[in-house]
Amino acid sequence: EVQLQASGGGLVQAGGSLRLSCAVSGLTFGNSAIAWFRQAPGKEREGVACIVSDNDDTVYSDSVKGRFTIASDNAKNTVYLQMNSLKPEDTAVYYCTAAISGAYYEGQGTQVTVSS
Repeated sequence: EVQLQASGGGLVQAGGSLRLSCAVSGLTFGNSAIAWFRQAPGKEREGVACIVSDNDDTVYSDSVKGRFTIASDNAKNTVYLQMNSLKPEDTAVYYCTAAISGAYYEGQGTQVTVSS
């Protein structure tokens, strides 16, 4: 059974940092794409960052580019999202997802709240 467990959310002041972790079990990272999405109340889900495991290619949304960094530790089957210079508009539930061999998986989210 494939499981994705996101953690690391919390309350932080604007300008602060958090690191989210996505622990993946039940599949190996090879040939997969791991992504972080977020959804704020009343807003549509937004793709934040994505990493391709085979070559570590990354993609970021314009709203987080330069502030967030996605990285993969294949030995630990874990993907991290380092979030710096946080803004109140970054407040949302953050989800990690995995796409591999035509299948898609998603875990429960972790709440990130940025106070002004």
